[in-house]
Amino acid sequence: MSRLFSTIASAPMVASLVISAVLALTACSRPTTLQEIRNEGVLHVITRESPSIYYEGRNGVTGYDYELAKRFANELGVELRVRVADDNTEILSVLSRDFAHIGMAGLSDQPGLDNQYRVLPTGIAAQSVVVYNRDFDRPESLGELEGQTLHLVPDSNHEHHLSDVSGYRWRVHPGIDAAGILARVESGEFPYAIVSSNELELNQVFYPKVKEAFALGNPEELAWLFPKGQDKTLITAANQFLQKLQADGTLAQLAERFYGHLEQLNYVGARTFMHHVNNRLPKYEDLFQDYADQSGMDWRLLAAIGYQESHWRPNAVSPTGVRGLMMLTRNTASYIGINNRMDAEESIQGGARYFQMVHDKIPDRIPEPDRTWFALASYNVGFGHLEDARRLTEGAGKNPDRWMDVKEFLPLLAQKEWYQKTRFGYARGHEPVLYVQNIRRYYDVLARITDRPTPDTETIAEVVNMEESTLPDGSSNDSESSGDIQASLPADLGLIPPTL
Repeated sequence: MSRLFSTIASAPMVASLVISAVLALTACSRPTTLQEIRNEGVLHVITRESPSIYYEGRNGVTGYDYELAKRFANELGVELRVRVADDNTEILSVLSRDFAHIGMAGLSDQPGLDNQYRVLPTGIAAQSVVVYNRDFDRPESLGELEGQTLHLVPDSNHEHHLSDVSGYRWRVHPGIDAAGILARVESGEFPYAIVSSNELELNQVFYPKVKEAFALGNPEELAWLFPKGQDKTLITAANQFLQKLQADGTLAQLAERFYGHLEQLNYVGARTFMHHVNNRLPKYEDLFQDYADQSGMDWRLLAAIGYQESHWRPNAVSPTGVRGLMMLTRNTASYIGINNRMDAEESIQGGARYFQMVHDKIPDRIPEPDRTWFALASYNVGFGHLEDARRLTEGAGKNPDRWMDVKEFLPLLAQKEWYQKTRFGYARGHEPVLYVQNIRRYYDVLARITDRPTPDTETIAEVVNMEESTLPDGSSNDSESSGDIQASLPADLGLIPPTL
């Protein structure tokens, strides 16, 4: 029963008020069959803001679940109408009253849930993980947390793992999301907490002092929830739709798009990047914005390339002679009209020009964001080697226009049995894969920071207020020197806009 009804029932209110409230709620209920939904022309979805589900970035709304829902609505020929809830408690309440057709809450099928809702897995698996502040002792099991309090969000996947174990306490925090829990673990306010593994992966870079201790249970697929009051026609159609996406590879491609660039983050690498965001990036941010605008690209992407190349150091020099903030070769600089590679402005201008030229060479038929990922790989290893990898991909019966397929074949360019079959021969093909992964992650962080500044960003700035360390030179942007020092750079961050 809703909080509104509980309050009314506990007070000597006039019965007509209760009746009016019930009638008002009833009037807001949604069509309950697929045909009625099509007749109305609207698919009503309720969700919450989370990088794993739904969020609004610079280029519009995106998120794994949102992208699925948008495609499903298009399949049905109806409008997708999204209501954003404060938390899972509100989502479950709305579904229980049949005020939405689908709930996207980042929940898996757990004991008792299917008694209240219809549950449909959506292809992403996650598990509950215990996290801790690295200044505290790492626990190996729940048994080692005796006397401690575990903190978690309400109506989560986590509580059913805790109900049969004693010796410790747990506390749910209404009004706080997973990022809020992680921020408090980062600061030490919450020494121990439980979050979903996918939300930890997506937020890890912002909270470098948070570490994973151990998992509770096995990975479980996250699901969409449907009201029990509906008949089965909508969930049946959704299930058939997801099966089709799984069969044609779309589900795997979406999973790669949102999760493929996420790796376990190195503590030093994450702190170093955030330190440089606060101390180096402000010197060059206007230049990145100006020259990115001139080239028609997102300035955060250009800045991410610059960080991967040199850690935003205008005097960087590699052993093979590429130099400057964007690590341009002499030939590349000459070709695009750059005279002084060590001048930060000229270097950024040259990097923007060169990337746009590379991007323009990628076939127009390749949709975003894959086209940008191919352009990044070409920027690193050269267009010819990228084309060789795409031919190998096609020869193996996979899609040469899809990054998740081609990135499997790029490393083969370093093996004689494969590169001898290609036009351009040997290349250190694992390097563009790491290069793209890193830049995607860097971009992801920059996009989230610049799109929506939050108090959490201030917390991070305090945490990373550390002495600047000496860092290695960045890698180059073309095949003559790419990867000479790639291994020295933190390979655990990287990113690109999911909406590109």
